[in-house]
Amino acid sequence: MLDTKWETFERSSQRDEMTFVGGLGYTLIALGPAIALFFTVIIGKPFLILTLIVSIFSWLISLVLIAGVWRAFLPSESNVWVYIPLLLSAVCCQEAARRAFWHLYLKVEDILNKIAVRLSKPRLHTVDKLEIALAFGFGHGLAHVIFFCLALLTPSFGPGTFYVPGCTQMSFFLMAALTGLSFLIIHTFSMVIAFDGHADGNKSQQIFAPGMHFLATFATLVNLAEGGCVYGVSATLSCAVITSAVCWKIQWDKAGADPFTSSNLNRTHH
Repeated sequence: MLDTKWETFERSSQRDEMTFVGGLGYTLIALGPAIALFFTVIIGKPFLILTLIVSIFSWLISLVLIAGVWRAFLPSESNVWVYIPLLLSAVCCQEAARRAFWHLYLKVEDILNKIAVRLSKPRLHTVDKLEIALAFGFGHGLAHVIFFCLALLTPSFGPGTFYVPGCTQMSFFLMAALTGLSFLIIHTFSMVIAFDGHADGNKSQQIFAPGMHFLATFATLVNLAEGGCVYGVSATLSCAVITSAVCWKIQWDKAGADPFTSSNLNRTHH
């Protein structure tokens, strides 16, 4: 009798441990790169932390505005068409915020350079500008993952898993984690691409950032089709890979023309 109870308890403990490991795995898929980026680039520089907070706050404001407008048109299975204008307006609002960030960045750069001159410190270098753009984009990406992914992953720490009836190829939690990871990468690196495009007057880069955002966003609609999650998730991941590759290429070319030096942000902002 005791042996039977002990075996039942042991199997239950093993199930709980496995579900916790599964939930942790999904969370790390979505947030792993964000954690690494925060602790390697952001955390040691107070100005970048402030930039990150401002970016998250602005993303939340855009989300609240969109939610307020579309509150009366909540999508359901009977009116799936509502998703299209909803996503379109959401992306337009976030892209408008990206443009506003660029103008804010110009003012911040001017202030920091004046402070640097006054304190006989170096002006902002290429790597400093890269880090500021990275922090702005990272804030948008992190907010997206937290509010659209982590809330969905909470049940993954419980017993069992969950599959959407229209997509039995992968669990709902894996789909949410991979989609969240994709948008984290897209938001982070597309901000760098857009800032660089505005600085150099490069129209293709200015168009690339919102274009990739639109493409990845509407690729998620494929998930609503029967068996479409495999193609929808693959499409968003492809957008993330392309965005990071383009960003890497742009910064690699800049590094050849103007080699990076150590960041001046943690000295300039004092």
